[in-house]
Amino acid sequence: MKYFHRTHLAPDIVLARAATFFGARLSPAGEAPRARSWAGPIGRIGVEAGAEGGHYTRVTVATDQVGESEADKLAKRFLTLLHADADPTHRPVGAY
Repeated sequence: MKYFHRTHLAPDIVLARAATFFGARLSPAGEAPRARSWAGPIGRIGVEAGAEGGHYTRVTVATDQVGESEADKLAKRFLTLLHADADPTHRPVGAY
């Protein structure tokens, strides 16, 4: 599954937050200039962050699992928390 999110946070900040969030749960599996990946028993998760439209960062989170798997729940939770980082008035709610 792939999930997309646009944010005002810089790509480096997004990747640092991803490293903190996913690194606590999974093992590092790869690193590129604007991408990181992690893997574990629940599957593989990759995060890409790049400039889009000048002042936005497009964040792509991809898993190698089907929707509603544990990896997908983690991916969606990360994007929700990223939204809360960019907009402090956003309340992160959800079952994932």
